[in-house]
Amino acid sequence: MAKNIQLDEQGNLKHFLSIEGFKRQHLMNILDAAEPFANVHAQAVKKVPILRGKTIVNLFFEASTRTRTTFELAAKRLSADVLNININASATTKGESLLDMLHNLEAMHCDMFIVRHNQSGAAHFIAQHVSPNISVINAGDGCHSHPSQAMLDMFTIRKHKTHFADLIVVIVGDILHSRVARSQIHALNTLGVTEVRVVGPKTLIPYEIESLGVHVYHDMEKALIGSDVIIMLRLQKERMQGALLPSANEYYHQYGLTEQKLSYAKPDAIVMHPGPINRGVEIASSIADGPQSVILEQVSNGIAIRMAVMTQTLGRKTGVQL
Repeated sequence: MAKNIQLDEQGNLKHFLSIEGFKRQHLMNILDAAEPFANVHAQAVKKVPILRGKTIVNLFFEASTRTRTTFELAAKRLSADVLNININASATTKGESLLDMLHNLEAMHCDMFIVRHNQSGAAHFIAQHVSPNISVINAGDGCHSHPSQAMLDMFTIRKHKTHFADLIVVIVGDILHSRVARSQIHALNTLGVTEVRVVGPKTLIPYEIESLGVHVYHDMEKALIGSDVIIMLRLQKERMQGALLPSANEYYHQYGLTEQKLSYAKPDAIVMHPGPINRGVEIASSIADGPQSVILEQVSNGIAIRMAVMTQTLGRKTGVQL
């Protein structure tokens, strides 16, 4: 069996690159560790000293707002020093290689790299080439993986549904290009939900995705029957090549979440979206802003989950007074 580079010799978290390779208990440990961090924002001083003296570097080779800012907030709430690298103004634009840039940052005695890249596998590549004392967190790589987004989604689901067993979760939209969907599918199945359904047009459903343990639907209303959790995905237009969609209006008619379609789900079903939202294309505003929506909760929970991942990855215990 190939070694899981995400774990150290003692089986503790060293890197956080992908949900694949983790057992249920690893994921539950992250969820449990995030619980006390969810209330740090309510303190007069929104900080805990767990990562004081640590230096965390944000390496975002791809544009981001929510992910970058929540990682930065998470690090600062843990009392770490944060360095944001402006990739567009970095020496890599002058011909310096990625590895040379990393080695220079290592020479500055950094402790963690948070990496977002448009190429699948970039975070794994970096993790394989950094010094042993440095941890790497994948903040999204190409169409491959976005593990911290999946975990904040799992945290949000657990807040509302308590247990994962018996849940029917429906993921709707651009499954083909979504790193979020892949990570969600692995996390949901590892945590033991009853069924994961994916629904979308045939052009946006990956070939043989059933091998990941999902049921494929092309009729959204049928897919939503009896569902407990509905996850709407953003159309990844920047990753699409060719005519994969007829029109935004037709897509909304078939796969946009409306009040009428939502009525097929259970009355207490929650609605999620990783953002940014295309209102009137992926979801109606009345639902995005409605009582079943937990979209803004996902953003808040992202800080707690990223605090938990940083803490566990740097090998520190969360047993502090919050």
